Amino acid sequence: MYLPSASRYANPSLYRRSGRSGLKLPLISLGLWHNFGGVDAYENARAIVRRAFDLGITHFDLANNYGPPPGSAEENFGRMLRTDLASHRDELIVSTKAGYDMWAGPYGDFGSRKYLLASLDQSLLRLGLDYVDIFYHHRPDPDTPLEETMGALAHTVRSGKALYVALSNYNHVQTARAAKILRELGTPCLIHQPRYNMLDRWPEPELLPLLEQEGIGCIPFSPLAKGLLTNRYFNGIPADSRAGHDPRFLRPEHVTDVVLAKTRELDTIAKSRGQTLAQLALAWLLNQKAVTSTLIGASRPAQVEDCVGATRNLQFAADELAAIERILTAS
Repeated sequence: MYLPSASRYANPSLYRRSGRSGLKLPLISLGLWHNFGGVDAYENARAIVRRAFDLGITHFDLANNYGPPPGSAEENFGRMLRTDLASHRDELIVSTKAGYDMWAGPYGDFGSRKYLLASLDQSLLRLGLDYVDIFYHHRPDPDTPLEETMGALAHTVRSGKALYVALSNYNHVQTARAAKILRELGTPCLIHQPRYNMLDRWPEPELLPLLEQEGIGCIPFSPLAKGLLTNRYFNGIPADSRAGHDPRFLRPEHVTDVVLAKTRELDTIAKSRGQTLAQLALAWLLNQKAVTSTLIGASRPAQVEDCVGATRNLQFAADELAAIERILTAS
């Protein structure tokens, strides 16, 4: 029988309130996009989830299509909930999403009311839950009225199948419109999940200020730039890396000399702070005022441990921030 660590909540500062809501999230959340599907080793995925919970990670992020095959990450996590975490359900934040292609035909994609409500019902069956804590619309739908999509999200809360609703991959204009509609429906947007990291800073000029203004939290995905913000590629592309065998996520042409020059300089700063490069990248994101939590992936428990280690040093001196900015903005 799995017994979680009794010290998992020893540091209450590891949790941060999401926007103006009453909900706190861990500074490090675990995403189940990769390595938790039906093609992956179940016991390894289970060990990652257990270790995460032992370290105080209470938020586990999924989507309907996570796998492969689609749906299998939810099925596997549902199995873990039954075998390991059933008695701890009220300690957990379980989130899922709908918005990308999930099943055949015109009703299995994007943002219609029919798709979103059917998808959540399917997700709940796979997870073995009566409700999820957070339900996201995964991406904007250019063809469905935003009022319909946001109305469907609000319905999930009124029906008791979700506690909070959220957005992912919306730009600042779309977010502003969606947030207004949700607020008028009485189900304010809890949090936004954009791609955001040291090498991809598109949310900074307009989205992050909007989230602060609206009282919406921010949980960046891909905080390590698909592994580029680690020392994984300093000596070439390993055969067992994503860039070495799975071009869907990171291609060899992304691992450029310019990027490596920047990450090597950042690694020097990280070492001076007693951190790994990954820890520096996470701490830098968590230093952004709008950011509530960072959403990591992992292929083994040790990676979770390394990422959680970032929370031991979240303070930056002014000269460190200036040096990082010079590196990141160099051409």
